[in-house]
Amino acid sequence: MSPTGELVAELRQVVFKNRKWLDSLLPPLVFILLNAIWGLRIALIGALSMALLIGTYRLLRHQPWSYAIGGVGAVVFAGLIARLIGGAEGYFLPGILSGALTTLLCLISVIIKRPLVAWTSYITRRWPLDWYWLRQVRPAYSEVTLAWALFFALRTFIQYGLFKRQAAGTLGVVQLLTGWPALIILLIASYLYGMWRLNNLGGPSVEEFKAGNPPPWQGQQRGF
Repeated sequence: MSPTGELVAELRQVVFKNRKWLDSLLPPLVFILLNAIWGLRIALIGALSMALLIGTYRLLRHQPWSYAIGGVGAVVFAGLIARLIGGAEGYFLPGILSGALTTLLCLISVIIKRPLVAWTSYITRRWPLDWYWLRQVRPAYSEVTLAWALFFALRTFIQYGLFKRQAAGTLGVVQLLTGWPALIILLIASYLYGMWRLNNLGGPSVEEFKAGNPPPWQGQQRGF
């Protein structure tokens, strides 16, 4: 499979296979629209109703129950925060906190030389964990992880500013746009840069590492 073909296949696996974007896109979109027209109470009811519909759809499609429960639970939690704060902007506070936490995890993982992006790759691909920590491999994952940290830090900073201004409508739109649409771009850029950097570092491919081949290595040709 060509690098382009693999990239497309990975995006299908991450984004479209279980339609994970439904939970992070449709309930907030319903909330934004209804809040602008009828206010917080109706917006919360609409968002929860949409989450329940998506959860039911997942169960009927025999998808993991964790997806269904997780989507509904996230909307319920966001709704409770909005009610406690007394403003629609509270609905988006969990997303802001999640972005801040992700930024922190990215930075800590690079400092301890166990970059977060390497862990996400390991969980997905199950390549030998020791391969990621090679001095000819780890820098690629560290650099991409730093790029992730910058992305989530900027996203959190912008969204928190809108939260403080109580600009719920604008905050909602920004959170949607910097969600899956921006993450897809980030994933593509991470893959392209990561593959280039691995080849530039001159380390072994996963298969060469498994086989214990000595240098010079051909290097990683597919997969990041």
